[in-house]
Amino acid sequence: MGRLIAALIRHGDYHQLADAPSAHQPYPLNSAGEARAREGAQVLHDMIVRNDWTLVPSIDSSRMLRAWQTANIFADRLAGLAPATLQIGSYDALAERGVGCLANLTIAQIEAVLQQDPRAADPPVDWKADSHYRLPLQGAESLLEAGERVAAHLSKSMAALPPDGHDQVKIFVGHGAAFRHAAWYLGVLEFAQLRQLSMFHCQPVMIESLPGGQWRHVGGEWKLRSESGHFTD
Repeated sequence: MGRLIAALIRHGDYHQLADAPSAHQPYPLNSAGEARAREGAQVLHDMIVRNDWTLVPSIDSSRMLRAWQTANIFADRLAGLAPATLQIGSYDALAERGVGCLANLTIAQIEAVLQQDPRAADPPVDWKADSHYRLPLQGAESLLEAGERVAAHLSKSMAALPPDGHDQVKIFVGHGAAFRHAAWYLGVLEFAQLRQLSMFHCQPVMIESLPGGQWRHVGGEWKLRSESGHFTD
């Protein structure tokens, strides 16, 4: 039986609101993001050809426009490698951590809202990067909750692939923090690594689904954070 490999792709750079921690922003890729998506698609193309993998003709994407655009750029470059026309499906489950009713406010505005709410305690200093912390307002979730949601989607999607005698690769396009926390749920990363690592835009990280529900990292590089510790996801 062939191997089952998931290609995790973080979307490209996009027209992001300044100082707004919500990843649920409806804006498109910028020119740099489009260029990085083309570069990443070529990297994945070469990887698939070099390893003689079969590309699953369905790409799972987050519903965010930047992710869908990234998925389309990958689909255009990789079309000749799939046994059928590549189709892109959009899924809520692949979204980044949501901040609920505080979506698209700046960090300062969010903290001001919390100060004005008598029910809310002061958030941790590094609340945006705290894996356990959930903003105490409607619709918000923690990074770990987002990772659990993404991990469940990855597991279900890979398990649904029909048996094939060849090694199969399926593409998932989403968001860096949610993918990292999903990798922790799947046993690919240690908890301490969640703060040490990030993801390069559009560069594939390959993880293999093994029998018995186990997973392992088999290709592509995680991005090592700078030692300064100044990061926001």
